[in-house]
Amino acid sequence: MTSRTIVELHILQTVPPSNLNRDDTGTPKSAVYGGVRRARVSSQAWKRATRQAFQEILDPSDLGVRTRRLAELLGKRIRGLDDSISETEAWQLAEDTVFAATGAKMEPPKRNTTEDGSAPAPEAKYLIFLSARQLDALAELAVEGRADLKAFFKDRENKKRAKELANSRHSVDIALFGRMVADGSDINVDAAAQVAHAISVHRADIESDYYTAVDDHKEREEDDKGAGMIGTVEFNSATLYRYAALDVDLLRSNLGKGLRADEPAGEPVRRAVEAFIRAFTESLPTGKINTFGHHTLPDAVIAKIRTSRPVNFVGAFERPVQADQETGGHVRQAGERLAKQIPAIETAFGVGADTLTWVTRVGEDTEPLAALGTELPLPDLVAAVGAEVERRQNGTA
Repeated sequence: MTSRTIVELHILQTVPPSNLNRDDTGTPKSAVYGGVRRARVSSQAWKRATRQAFQEILDPSDLGVRTRRLAELLGKRIRGLDDSISETEAWQLAEDTVFAATGAKMEPPKRNTTEDGSAPAPEAKYLIFLSARQLDALAELAVEGRADLKAFFKDRENKKRAKELANSRHSVDIALFGRMVADGSDINVDAAAQVAHAISVHRADIESDYYTAVDDHKEREEDDKGAGMIGTVEFNSATLYRYAALDVDLLRSNLGKGLRADEPAGEPVRRAVEAFIRAFTESLPTGKINTFGHHTLPDAVIAKIRTSRPVNFVGAFERPVQADQETGGHVRQAGERLAKQIPAIETAFGVGADTLTWVTRVGEDTEPLAALGTELPLPDLVAAVGAEVERRQNGTA
């Protein structure tokens, strides 16, 4: 069997009353698991939060942008290369270049004018994910063929160059989370990271907060004794089990054409892995965050490197955790369950012998998890996993 490098993250995190991720009615998302209703945060919500956290961790040149407004975005780069090009011409050059590179057509947006009364830039029919380096390269190509861009891209070699530029030098977020282009499947990117929907380890009921707002400006005290506005906000609170798996070999393949000439082959992969661990661990979806201020960090983080296949240990909570009858809380029992489930599964299926494990935890309730691996503060855990990944990528492990 071919040896692989899989990084896993298993996280227990308690959130107070909150509405991190709501459905179309404003209700916190949920799911039935083990026969009871659980709090749920969708994988899309946490991947979005992770991507936003990258802004604080990685250089902008290592990131991409997912947008329908590519004509506007690419047009700015085109004008940055040649300021003699008008805004309208830049949009047209961008539109033709994006079509050549991705097959995606653009159309005028539903809004007819901008704030200053001018016509807005055309937009793609769906979100397209391109890296900063890809946008820079496509802008250069557009300027090169500016004289007659449609004729320029009728040349088979030039059109091939456009596709190659859109399908190389992928950003870290594209390499991790993938890219789907409906009109150009040949430049799709398979995601190296898989993120599970986070669910509560226990039954979670939805509650409702009735609120009122007072009108600060009234003519007289006796005017309208009622509230200026009333409403309700639904919320829940939960101890969540969060899980993500990262295929490091696919990540390297995705990043392959973007390796910098002045650094070892394993360094970009290490940088991406470390950024993903930090961002996924420390990020939080921001739904209703001004209302609830749910700024928590995990109670425990377990990181593993495997050589076979990823393993999700959510089965530890198929039977919902019950709050401690004397002191309350779910974290202690959740930690105990996870501390038993992980070695039991790994022993039964023979997937633990060559697995490395690191643990970051807080408080007495997470003590059972300490025996699973090397206990480190999160910055040291991130560095340790990154170093091991780099050793394996360089063939020295």
